[in-house]
Amino acid sequence: MPVPRPSLADPRILAATALGTGYLPAAPGTWASLLAAVAAWPIAAAGGWPLLLAAAAAVSMLGIPAIAAYHRASGRIDPGEVTIDEVAGQWLALAACPLDPLWWLAGFVVFRVFDIVKPPPVRWADRRFKTAVGVMLDDVLAGLYAVAVLLAARWALAPSI
Repeated sequence: MPVPRPSLADPRILAATALGTGYLPAAPGTWASLLAAVAAWPIAAAGGWPLLLAAAAAVSMLGIPAIAAYHRASGRIDPGEVTIDEVAGQWLALAACPLDPLWWLAGFVVFRVFDIVKPPPVRWADRRFKTAVGVMLDDVLAGLYAVAVLLAARWALAPSI
């Protein structure tokens, strides 16, 4: 029997599910990352990487109580429907990218790979901390891995950028 989902009418649930992307039937984390990538473009266009980093930090801080509210409403820890953490991690990763569609695509793919594969310590954080902070932490760590790879790629390609 399926577990009832908390209502998107509650703004905390709407936030925790990244505007309902968590309720999409397949790959909700990928959908949330795609939404994040689209939403990040005007943020980066308005203020560059500093504004995008500030937005990632704000989403992280606002996302933690939203995740906790989802946990209370559903009785489940780290359900797939919670996707606000993907938004924070994706924005962090995209802060390392120039405002260019190919780099944006690379930032999207690299973040998704690290979020899905969960190399150490991402996997450790995912398993160790079963709290709202822990749910956010593993995606932020995946975002940091993506930043490292993307900045290395930019450095390696610097003469052509």
